[in-house]
Amino acid sequence: MEPISHFFYSDRLKLQFWDYGQDGKPSVVLVHGGLDHARNWDWVARSLREHYHVYALDLRGHGNSAWAPGAMYSLAEHVLDLSALLDIINDFPIRMVGHSLGGGVVLHYAGVYPDRVRKAVSIEGLGFAPDHVAHDPASERIRTWIEAVRDAEKRQTKTYPNLAAAVARMQEANPHLSDEVARHLTLHGTNWDADGSLVWKFDNYVRVFPPYGYHIDDTIQLFGQIACPVLFFSGMESFLPIAETDRRKTAIRNSRLVKIPNAGHWLHHDQLDVFLRETTAFLRD
Repeated sequence: MEPISHFFYSDRLKLQFWDYGQDGKPSVVLVHGGLDHARNWDWVARSLREHYHVYALDLRGHGNSAWAPGAMYSLAEHVLDLSALLDIINDFPIRMVGHSLGGGVVLHYAGVYPDRVRKAVSIEGLGFAPDHVAHDPASERIRTWIEAVRDAEKRQTKTYPNLAAAVARMQEANPHLSDEVARHLTLHGTNWDADGSLVWKFDNYVRVFPPYGYHIDDTIQLFGQIACPVLFFSGMESFLPIAETDRRKTAIRNSRLVKIPNAGHWLHHDQLDVFLRETTAFLRD
């Protein structure tokens, strides 16, 4: 069964979300990561809809949502958009699942509105490692951001001559993907250009890390406000693993970390059954 596409407005942008059904059941909202799209959740959503009314958001600049003017794409803006969608769904306190950037967006919302979130799942959504440029001194962060934006202005959009070439690039990014999953993600993640080539749907400017919004001390203060239980996932072959001792994680009063072997950053694709078993048990009251 295909989900139903809907649009809403946030911050003057037209954004898309997908509704997988089922009316009358508690709501779960799924938030994807950077350079991704909402339909990456299809396998998760089809399982969760047995017990929940499932929604999935296309973040601004991703999927079928509008691209933002300028080049910021800050965490605060993504949290703003999520808040608009959640007000439309209006089923508080709500359950949410987020991956990577989306996992951070979910946690930030839970810190800003702790009474509105019942359960939160974050797949490697804690944030960048402490030595990442996002945590450099302010003067260096702003200079890095300016230079990255100027470089993005000169960047030519990468195109692929056919679907097979784009699928191959998808599998290069995540070698765990089966042919079927890679093709599905590529079909929903690309547009056809006038010459018959394919181009990724996401705005290239989402690659640029904003100079504000990732400060570790700010994140610790915000995560300290989270009142709901939080389930973290980390892939043991990931480039963005979560450490039990990370101060941002320990700031959350009620959290648990599940480390999944034979899985990378997209562990909900790499080890779907394990992810669903742990997530379903956690979301249940």
